[in-house]
Amino acid sequence: MTIIQEIQEKLMTSTKPVARLYYKSEASKTMFIGFNSGMVLDQHKTSVPARLMVLTGKVTYQQGDDTTSLCQYETKDISKDTLHEVYADEDSLFMSMQG
Repeated sequence: MTIIQEIQEKLMTSTKPVARLYYKSEASKTMFIGFNSGMVLDQHKTSVPARLMVLTGKVTYQQGDDTTSLCQYETKDISKDTLHEVYADEDSLFMSMQG
């Protein structure tokens, strides 16, 4: 089973987004995060700069009063120590690259 298949399977019974680590080194980390429509990745900060890339679906990224809709293959750069959250406008999968 691939990591994406695992996320899709877990989402069948989950009430929260499902995240799985894909790659980690001393300098970087890559994760896949899956959502069912309406799920929210609650406010949090990253300790290093990050980039989100939507692989499927559509999400809304919120940082303070700034709201950005992201569709398939669109990206959003996030500065370190920036409080943000992500809402799933539809079933979605995105990749988070940190470092």
